Amino acid sequence: MPACMEWHGMAILCTFPDCCRSQSTELKVEMVALHEKRVRKCLSKVKGIERVEVEASLQKVVVTGCVNRSKILKALRRVGLRAEPWAPHNELLSAYAATSLMFNNSYSFF
Repeated sequence: MPACMEWHGMAILCTFPDCCRSQSTELKVEMVALHEKRVRKCLSKVKGIERVEVEASLQKVVVTGCVNRSKILKALRRVGLRAEPWAPHNELLSAYAATSLMFNNSYSFF
């Protein structure tokens, strides 16, 4: 039974009517490779989360389940991770940063 459902006498009622089915929430979490385990452990304790996908290279976390976005953000911030909702421009910035690092590391001008 999802976290948003509660037993009330003879019926199961949803405490969050807009959250009865699983939703995917995309977040930008500032992390290095070492933080991936920390992110997974932190989110495993949040009630209602079914699956966590971490893309450390993009600093992107996708959470699937019946849970409010603010609850996820609060849990991540509580353990000291900087997190915010994912925006489309984050993907462009990550791609730009990866490309500029690649060029800086592959060419020597001296």
